Amino acid sequence: MLSSHDMQAGIDRSSPLPFYHQLKQLLLADIERKRLQPGDRLPGDHSLCATYEISRTVVRQALADLETEGVVERIKGRGTFVAQPKTAEGLVQSLTGLYEDVAARGSHLRSKVLRLEVVPADDKVATDLQLSPGEPVIVLERLRFVDDEPWVLAVTYLPHSVAPDLDSADLADQSLYALLERKYGVRLVRGRRSVEAAVANAGLARSLGISRGAPVLVLTSISVGEDGRPVEAFVAYHRGDRSRFEVELSRSQAPGAPPLMHVT
Repeated sequence: MLSSHDMQAGIDRSSPLPFYHQLKQLLLADIERKRLQPGDRLPGDHSLCATYEISRTVVRQALADLETEGVVERIKGRGTFVAQPKTAEGLVQSLTGLYEDVAARGSHLRSKVLRLEVVPADDKVATDLQLSPGEPVIVLERLRFVDDEPWVLAVTYLPHSVAPDLDSADLADQSLYALLERKYGVRLVRGRRSVEAAVANAGLARSLGISRGAPVLVLTSISVGEDGRPVEAFVAYHRGDRSRFEVELSRSQAPGAPPLMHVT
């Protein structure tokens, strides 16, 4: 079990990053540093509140996010534990955005922009985008509707240098990828995406109009531009009762070569 005494860093109250996000990073760092295994127990809510002098709401938000991301498992009456890792699949997806995918099938996609601002990159975002921690990035959080039904909650990060004034753009009814190409000359040429199953916490369920505990598909992605540098990282929570990822398979001629899966 990870003891609260093992946690060395604290909450930076002068940082613009929310307390719950800082706590997430602290817990992730300690899981890595202590090399905790699936089933190992984390400190309880009250212990975390006392250690970091933060409210229970902050602790619950941090743990809820980690549970949604599959890092921890919370068992009522027992506590919070490191979750079993999910098996990785070799998935390759055509590099299109949801806007293009929905339009191709004759439906209409619109977005409700919940957040669009410039923030300092935390450790994970900095790693994904090959930046230094603290460098400015644009965060774009959108609730996306297909034919006026909530479908996906997506959080996207881009280096501020790629699109300096993107935070003033109207992204309610246009493709981000098309805007990057047309206005900023940025073309995404390749990327890596993964899909895993999860369940909706209370906040995600409210946003997507589903029941708490309902299945969701979590799509994570890092996309790379023509210069070979990452220009976009996102995580998107798709309703499990509305989303489907179709897979085309081809068998390699080389013995022992991994299968190639095209997800559209």
